[in-house]
Amino acid sequence: MRDAYLIGAGQTAFGAFPERSYRELFAEAYEHACERVDGGIEQTDIDEAVVGSLGVGGRQLGLSGPAVTEHVGLHNVPCTRVENACAAGGFAVRQAVQAIRSGMADVVLASGFEVMSDMSGDVTKYWLGVSGETEWERLTGTTFSGVYAQMASAYLDRYDATPEDLSRVAVKNHGNGAKNPKAHLGFECSLDDAVAAPEVAAPLNLYHCCPTSDGAAVAILASEDVVDNYTDERIRVAGVGAASDHVGLAERDSYLGLSATETAAETAYDRAGVDPDDLDFAEVHDCFAIAELLAYEDLGFCERGEAPQLLREGVTDPDGDLPVNTSGGLKSKGHPIGATGTGQVVEVFDQFTGRAGDRQLAEPRYGLTHNVGGSGGATAIHVFENEEVSG
Repeated sequence: MRDAYLIGAGQTAFGAFPERSYRELFAEAYEHACERVDGGIEQTDIDEAVVGSLGVGGRQLGLSGPAVTEHVGLHNVPCTRVENACAAGGFAVRQAVQAIRSGMADVVLASGFEVMSDMSGDVTKYWLGVSGETEWERLTGTTFSGVYAQMASAYLDRYDATPEDLSRVAVKNHGNGAKNPKAHLGFECSLDDAVAAPEVAAPLNLYHCCPTSDGAAVAILASEDVVDNYTDERIRVAGVGAASDHVGLAERDSYLGLSATETAAETAYDRAGVDPDDLDFAEVHDCFAIAELLAYEDLGFCERGEAPQLLREGVTDPDGDLPVNTSGGLKSKGHPIGATGTGQVVEVFDQFTGRAGDRQLAEPRYGLTHNVGGSGGATAIHVFENEEVSG
């Protein structure tokens, strides 16, 4: 199968933009991505498009993919909408890679969008809730934060971890997000502030939860046969992994990890020919602070129960051995559901092409994106390699 390469990526700012339409946000991200293709790209070059979106609030649930692609002039381009809860964007990237590797397309657009701020808090909670188990979680009154609070409680009870460790995730990611002009909550916070924040669902407080955001992000991928027509910066999709699991917590064997992430990570590492130790940075799905701790362990960054130690020792800080969420993550950069997975790919593109500004890492070779749907019902993982950096 042919290799797929990332040739351009761009996004809107993530934030609260209730006055902006989803078409408008997509168009901005699309134009930004196209502008970043070094050799330029024409609309007629794009063979296929995949768009990720939950469809929060019910807007344009049918044909929302073609609704955005035709808006930017991509007429007659086959477009598929992907819905896999919060992992919609990651699965859009996966399908784009599949189209290239299968030989069906040479240039594919992978994107995601969401508008979440133009409705009441109660309605927003409803739409977030449908990403969990409907009958036994949402309809019995469990909120999304409540589901992750159960996971956090189990983790704190089992391991040498405290609520302060959850707050360390917030402090790190806000520090990174403060350097990202696209971040929804682009400000720093102290550990004292993060510890003392109002409780949302014990043991989670406000600083342990990501915001509900609006935004769009676009990645453009090309096959190995045509990549040289567009750029000299060869960012290869080295490995792809995906998996699913029980949607509801009660059906799982453990609350202390996401088996879909473990399985997807094993596949992605195997296909990329790398181990976790080879990674130079990672963008992980930190919808709640506990999710980042679980990700460290599910992705093989450390053994079970050792995630808090990575934080305390600064391993995942920007100057640590394995920086995590240099973009600010979902916690600070924001979480417009459909755009989150593709937004992670934008950070990879920025880091590999030297566009990350004050967040820039020194010559990273391997980067990973980790996008989770719901509380672990689906996971998509990609390992990217910067072929310009030697091992």
